[in-house]
This record gives sequence, C-alpha cells and structure tokens, in this order.
Amino acid sequence: MSDFDVVIVGASVAGCTAARLYAQRGARVALVEKRPAVDAYKTVCTHYIQSSATPTISKLGLVPLLDERGAVRNSIDMWTPYGGWIHARGDTPHGYSVTRRVLDPMLRRMTAETPGVELLCGTTATALAAGSGTGVVVEDRRHGRRELRARLVVAADGRDSHVARMAGVRGRVRRHNRFFYWAYWSGVEPAGDRARMWFMEPDCAYTFPNEDGLCLLLVAPHRSRLPEFRADLEGAYMRTVAALPDAPDLSHATRESKLLGKLDVPNVSRPAARPGLAFAGDAALASDPLWGVGCGWAFQSADWLVEETAEALTGGGDLDAALESYRRTHRRRLGLHHFLIADIATARRANPLERALYRASATDDHVFGAFEAVGTRRRSPATLFTPRMLARLARA
Repeated sequence: MSDFDVVIVGASVAGCTAARLYAQRGARVALVEKRPAVDAYKTVCTHYIQSSATPTISKLGLVPLLDERGAVRNSIDMWTPYGGWIHARGDTPHGYSVTRRVLDPMLRRMTAETPGVELLCGTTATALAAGSGTGVVVEDRRHGRRELRARLVVAADGRDSHVARMAGVRGRVRRHNRFFYWAYWSGVEPAGDRARMWFMEPDCAYTFPNEDGLCLLLVAPHRSRLPEFRADLEGAYMRTVAALPDAPDLSHATRESKLLGKLDVPNVSRPAARPGLAFAGDAALASDPLWGVGCGWAFQSADWLVEETAEALTGGGDLDAALESYRRTHRRRLGLHHFLIADIATARRANPLERALYRASATDDHVFGAFEAVGTRRRSPATLFTPRMLARLARA
C-alpha cells in the first residue's frame, strides 16, 4: 500500500500536465501509464494546439523546448462557400503545431523529472480502491498488484476512459457524421507555417504544417462517401484533395506515411468531477477533432483542475467543494463550445447567422477578431451575440 495526495491515470497531455502542476504545488503524485515506454506517443491526432492553451504550455516550461525542437507557431486560414478565404491577420495569437511523437515524450520526461512525481510506466489501473478513502489498484506487466491510496483520483485516460467505466460514470454521446483519413507529406505547396482549412459543407479538409517540414493533409468527408473510400481509398483521398478550392500543390511533394484513418469519432462528454474523482482531457470532454481542440483542452482542463483543487488537496481543505468548483469551471469554459461543435459535427448546412459570420470575417477586422477568438476557444461563443457584432453581421 502506497500513499499519495493524487493518483493520475494516463500519462499523456492532460495527465502529465496535471501531475507536473500538482507536484509544483507540493503534492505527492502517482502517474499511472499502461504503455511501458516513456517515449510512447499517440498517433490519432491533428497535432494542432489552439492558442487558448499557450498560457498553460508556458506555465509548464515547455515553450523553450518546443521552440528548440522546431514546433510551428501556428495560425490558420479558412475557406468557406460564403465569402471564400478568411485569412489570419498578422497579430493573431499563436498556438503550436507539433507531432505527438515529439510532444508526448518531451512532456512525459519533463513530468517524470519533476520532484514529487512517481511515473509508473507499464502499469494498468484495474479497479478503484475499496473501503474508506479513495485510490486505485494497479497491475504491472508481471501481474504484480499494488494499491495506490490518495485523496483524489484523476482520470486522464481518454475518451473511452477505463476509470469512468469502473466508477460507473457514463458519457453522453453525440454522433458524428464525418470520418477522417490523413497522411504526412513533405514538399507541400504553398509552404510556410500557416495551416489551411476547407469547410465545404458537408466535406472538410486541412493542411497542418509541423516540425521537420512535415505537413499533415487530412480529409473529413461526409459519411455518405464511406463506400467510395472503402472501394478505392487512395483514389478517393487524392480526388478529394484535388477538388479543394485553391488545392494544395502535391506535384513535387512526397508522401511520408501510409494513409491513416478514423471512421467513428463521436462527441463524448462527462461531468468533470464528483467527490474523490476528477476527469481531465478527453476523459471529460472529447469533441470533434475537426476543430483541433483535443490537445488544447487537455492542457487547459488539467490546469483548471490543479488551480481549483491544489490548495485543498495539499492543505487538508474541503476537496469535494474544490472539485465541484472545477466541475463548474469546466462546464462554463467549454460547455457551449462543445454543444456547438457537436451540432456542426452532424454535417448540417450553415445557418444564416453563421453564413453572415463567415462573409464578414473575410473582410471586417472586428468581426474576424471575434470569430478567431471563438474559433481558437479563447472566448465564449456568446460574445458573438453582442449588439455591435449583430449589427455588423446584419450588414454582411
């Protein structure tokens, strides 16, 4: 039996962020990771981190490491049928684009070296601890079992959270009417650090520049096209790319990977906390990856969790009240974003307000500023409904 202040299950973005920030606040942290290698990384990811997460990335001390490794300080241009290209302005706040094969080991090693963190690689959480208090029972690769006792368990183990299943916390699922295929390329034109998005109704596509000259080229067709892709995956992917307005030029590009796919990506949400248990990252809220929110919300939700609960956790305060505060913060900051994202994931057509927003954002700097701040999740979608904004949209 081992005693900690907090046991975190999952040593990816959310888990490592929470572990490092808790330890820096004086907590004793057990970080449980089922994969045995410190250098393990996630492959199903757009690698686009929204600018809303940049303050947390800075707080962690990741910025110099990311810059040294060549991570891209990102921004994005967006094409819609309503006004064409919406170009990012020069003063747009940046996030980061970096592949998970770089980010995950970097963050995990930094966290493991943080005093107060015990990283348990190759260890799986098999049950919640019984009896008084809380904690988890874990099992290593040799089937050795160990009970980790703590005041708080944090589930940071993804949208299909095993901890959530053990705790009986079901997620609310909203279906997704698009599927995804992508590959990594080099030599894609136009070159540069700016990502591009095609929001074509119902199909979508992206180019995401990353470090080392790699560019992730992703298509997100409507589910009605799934038979076409199953019959001729390579041909359907290339036809979709070629049909894009101002399509990326692949004439001198080299594909550096096989085609990767994800056919079912439902939107899943759970209450972010209950007594003795908190959820962070995708375990709390897994929204449509089309909008590049997964990594950013993992950083941010872990940060909010620590801010709301660290004092109670290490000082013997009212942890349940602190967890309830985190739950409310999580819902207030992300709830409306998730609702709108899940609605758009049905692949419906844009409504009149959205069409006006796209048209105005292409030419009106004030509207673009509000649109960009909502799209990068720095502001609530409610800010689009101010009288001044509605007047500008009406003119559009």
